[in-house]
Amino acid sequence: MKIISFINMKGGVAKTTLSLNIADCLCSRHEKNVLVIDVDPQFNATQCLMSGEQYVDHIENQRDTIINVFDRSLRPTVGIVNGPREAAPKNLEDIEPFEVKDNYDLLPGSLDLYRLEMAPGEGRENRLKRYLETVEGYYDFVIIDTPPTPSVWMTSALISSDYYVIPVKPDPISLTGIDLLYGIINEKKENFGLNIKCLGLVFTIVEENTIVYRKAKENLAGNKRWKNLVFNRYLPKRTEVARHQLNQQFILSSNDNGLKQNTVNITNEFLSRIKDDE
Repeated sequence: MKIISFINMKGGVAKTTLSLNIADCLCSRHEKNVLVIDVDPQFNATQCLMSGEQYVDHIENQRDTIINVFDRSLRPTVGIVNGPREAAPKNLEDIEPFEVKDNYDLLPGSLDLYRLEMAPGEGRENRLKRYLETVEGYYDFVIIDTPPTPSVWMTSALISSDYYVIPVKPDPISLTGIDLLYGIINEKKENFGLNIKCLGLVFTIVEENTIVYRKAKENLAGNKRWKNLVFNRYLPKRTEVARHQLNQQFILSSNDNGLKQNTVNITNEFLSRIKDDE
């Protein structure tokens, strides 16, 4: 089982779009079992994979979210017959993801992550790794969608992961941010003794044949740190992608053959880079 975090500290770089559609391509084209975990308190990945009605039903029926991994305290509940009581936290091995479709599961996110206080020394940042140990052997790939800010949630994803992928928009601000991100990840690696590796950078929201894109490629091609990490394929800019995504539609289900082919090629390179590292 390979665990990959998709990470960038800048919002609006199509991080969620890239991660969810690579996950879809892995299960649809490569017959892999995939689990997506949403550790972003904004839970954008969850909104793209579950309709509002599905999510409300999920919560009302007290089904599992990422909160069940991190919040191990007693929870107050109210029963019609027995009145108020406290519910014990679930064992990690009993947490059940939501089935998006065949071979594609989701551990949904939750706004309640904002309410959790993570005191130093509690060890909560290790709980995601412990949960993933309980599903070892069931999934081929785990894709973690992370928040766009340094936080304990980002740390928990890095602790759990074998690799990380950086989706990056080809503009000067985004390119400046990846060096800062590199420093933060290296600090986490040193502090927690992590062996996580960068699988690569994927250009997203690309407007082909523009000076901005050409300059971005040239800048990274001349950078010793990043030049060998840039994916050959990119995710083109398409205004309809976000709209379809919020209707729980994947790129491979669209009518845009160019966009579909790029997604397939990115996924193939994703798999090739992992294989080359083994």
